[in-house]
Amino acid sequence: MTQPVPITGDDVDPQQQELRYELATLSFRLLDAEKAAAGVLPWVTAPAARGRLLGCWQTENGPLGRLMVLRGFTGDAELGHERMRARSSSEPFGADEHLTDLTMQSFAPFPFVPQVRTGRFGPVYEIRDYHLRPGGLPATVAGWRQALPARHRIDPLTVVMYALDGPDRIIQIWPFHSLDERVCIRRDLYASGLWPPPGGPEQILDATSIIAWPTEFSPLT
Repeated sequence: MTQPVPITGDDVDPQQQELRYELATLSFRLLDAEKAAAGVLPWVTAPAARGRLLGCWQTENGPLGRLMVLRGFTGDAELGHERMRARSSSEPFGADEHLTDLTMQSFAPFPFVPQVRTGRFGPVYEIRDYHLRPGGLPATVAGWRQALPARHRIDPLTVVMYALDGPDRIIQIWPFHSLDERVCIRRDLYASGLWPPPGGPEQILDATSIIAWPTEFSPLT
């Protein structure tokens, strides 16, 4: 297993804080998963592409018929280039007629969270989406800064990031060895008082969770 990057609660260097992430959701008909996924790797590694593929997962619990593609960029310019490349293409992500819908969302990492380290951490990944009340992001970041270092030592985080457009929201991605491990870890964290972050739940208007498995070409497995 790959060792996670430590999280201390202190801000990372400015260059890492300027990183940007895109989480793209590709929708497809249930029987077209393999065909829809076939074009993703060629798309993100094409000569015209920018950024780096970090993870690609197929949903198993939650909305079905979805691929979740996480990419990292050095800054807004790289991310903007890829957004325009997708918008200008008649076959974004190489999915051709197998793509029934596409959502691309832009995020910045919490200032104390290091850049995503790829490797073998799963194979079960949980992608949690919190819609926050307006103005709820500063209190959320402060609470996570206080509580995440202790949780990360027990339950390593892939990334937590906040939306750069649309309503206030955060996305967090957690790897687990199994679904049973996920249940046990979350139960123990709550029982010990290590989680949730102080002041965090009060900022959440709506929350969803997706369980997904990495594709064979995902750098996060």
